[in-house]
Amino acid sequence: MLLAALGYVLIERLRALALQGTELATAQADTLRIKLLKVAAVVTRNTRRIRLYLASHWPSAPIFAHAMGQLRSP
Repeated sequence: MLLAALGYVLIERLRALALQGTELATAQADTLRIKLLKVAAVVTRNTRRIRLYLASHWPSAPIFAHAMGQLRSP
């Protein structure tokens, strides 16, 4: 139960910090999970970086890129 609550809080903070001004700013937690987190991807890791390869025709890619840009540390 505690992990489910933690996951919900993380989704809420994602919405508040990274999705302002997008169509998903007022979306429910399930919608965010389906559109942003349930995505097929290839993860590669080498000595310096971790790369995430997403599908080229994924409809939510611009929103995901916006959210990652908002969350990136300066």
